Amino acid sequence: MSPQISKSDIDVSHIEKEYNQAPQTTHDAAERGHVATDEHGNALITFDRAAEAKLRHKIDLYVVPTVVVLYLFCFIDRTNIGNARLAGFEKDLHLHGYDYNIILSIFYISYILFELPGTMLCKYIGPGWFLPSCSLGFGVMTVAFAFVRTKEQACAVRFLLGIFEAPMLPGIAYYLSRWYRRRELAFRLGMYISCASLAGAFGGLLASGILRLPHFGSTKRWEMIFAIEGIISIGVSIVAFFTLTDRPETARWLTQEEKDLAIARVKSERIATTEVLDKIDKQKTMKGIFSPVTLSTAVIFLLTTVTVQGLAFFAPTIVATIYPEATLIRKQLYTVPPFVVGGVSCISFNYISTKIDRRNILMVVCLPFMIIGYSIFLATTNSHARYGATFIIAFGCYTFGALLNSQLSANVVSDTARSGAIGVGVLFCNIGGLISTWSFLPSDAPNYHVGNGLNLSTSAVSLFIAIALEFWMRYDNKRREVADFDSAVAGKSEKEIQDMDWKHPGFRWRP
Repeated sequence: MSPQISKSDIDVSHIEKEYNQAPQTTHDAAERGHVATDEHGNALITFDRAAEAKLRHKIDLYVVPTVVVLYLFCFIDRTNIGNARLAGFEKDLHLHGYDYNIILSIFYISYILFELPGTMLCKYIGPGWFLPSCSLGFGVMTVAFAFVRTKEQACAVRFLLGIFEAPMLPGIAYYLSRWYRRRELAFRLGMYISCASLAGAFGGLLASGILRLPHFGSTKRWEMIFAIEGIISIGVSIVAFFTLTDRPETARWLTQEEKDLAIARVKSERIATTEVLDKIDKQKTMKGIFSPVTLSTAVIFLLTTVTVQGLAFFAPTIVATIYPEATLIRKQLYTVPPFVVGGVSCISFNYISTKIDRRNILMVVCLPFMIIGYSIFLATTNSHARYGATFIIAFGCYTFGALLNSQLSANVVSDTARSGAIGVGVLFCNIGGLISTWSFLPSDAPNYHVGNGLNLSTSAVSLFIAIALEFWMRYDNKRREVADFDSAVAGKSEKEIQDMDWKHPGFRWRP
C-alpha cells in the first residue's frame, strides 16, 4: 500500500498554511493535529482499494458478529413478554384491563430517560466495556423477571431492564461509526438491526421450544422463557468483554499499518477534523442534536417505531386473534415467518444502501408497503388476508432502524456530534416505542381498528416527511455550492472551524 496525495483541485500549500500540515501518508492522516480533507471536504490522500477491502473484511469478522449477537438478545429480552403472554403470564399475575400495557410502558419510561445520557456515557467510558456491561445488566434483569409474582414487581424489573437496554441501539450504531466509512455503515447497521425482526422469529422459535420442556429448575411455563433467555444473554455478555475491541487504536488483531489505515479512512470523510475521537464538546453535541436532518430523521424514527415495536410486542396477540383455534405452540410458530421476511428485507435494503450510498430514497420506497399492509387490516377481517398483511408490514418497517441511524451518522462531522445525533434519534425512536405499547388495546380487540388506523397514519406522515427531506437536502446542497466560502470561515480559528460541523460551507448533506 502506497497512498499518494490527491492533486486534483487541491492547493496543498494553502491547506498546509490554514490547517497545519496536510497528511502525506495514512500514518500522518491518523495522527492528531493533521487534517485529512481539504477545505471543501475532499480527501487529501487516496487509499489502496485492495488494502482497504482486506481491512474492511477483517473488521467485519472481528466486530460485527459480537454486536449482532448482543443486539439479538437485547431485543429478545425486551419482547419475550409477548410470547410469555400467550403462555399464561397475564393469568398467573392476575392482570386485568390495561395492566399488560402499563407493564410495557414502564420499560419505555426508563428507556427514554436514560437514552441520551447512556449514549454520551458510552462515548465517555468506551463501547468496548460499556456495551457488554449493559448487556450483562439486562440479562440479569431478564432472569429476575422469571420470579416476579405481582404487577408491581413486574413493573420494577421492566423499569430496570429499560435502563440497561437504553444505550444498546444508539451505542452500537455509534460504535460502528468508529470503524466504517459513511457509505459502508448502513449495511453493517442493517446486520445488527435486522436482529429486531430476527428476534421476533428466533424468539418465537425459542419460546415454542422452551415451552415443550416440563420445567427448568424451579421454574415452569412462561417463567422458563425469561430464565433461559436471560442466562444466554449473561453468557454472551461475558464473552463480549473479551471480544469487543473499543476502537482501532486498541485492536490487538490489527497491525500498526492497519490501525493507521482504519483511522485515516474514517478521518478522510470528516471535514476540518484533526482527530477522529474528539473530546466531548457542548457546541458539537448541540450541532448534532439540532441539525435539521437530525430532527426530521428523528421524527420519522418516532413514527415508524410505533409499527416496529408494536409488531414486536403484539404479533403473538394479533396472530392469536387471526387463528384463535390454533394450539399455543402453533400460535408461537405463526409469528416466525413475518419476522424472517422483515430480517431479509432489512439486510437487502441496507446492502443496496451501501452500494448506492443513499438512505432517504430507500425509506420513501419502503413506507408504501406499511401503508398497504395496514390498509388491508382495516379493509377486511379475512384471516388469510390479515396474516398476509403482517408479511407486507414487516417487509417495509424493519428496514428503518439501520437506514435512519445511518442517515443520522452520515449527516454530521465530528464524533461528538455523531453521538448526540444518534442519541436524540433513538430517543425519539423510543418515544415511538412508548406510544406503541398503547396502540393495541383490549377494548379494541379483536380487529384493532384504532391500532391499525394509528399505524396507517404514522406511515403516511413518515412518507410525507421523507419526501420533503429528500427535496430539502438537495436544495440546500445546491445553495451551498454557490455560497461564499471565504467569508464563512474568515477570521475563525481551527477550533471554531471544527465546531461549525454541518454548518461548515464545505459540508454536503448525504441523503
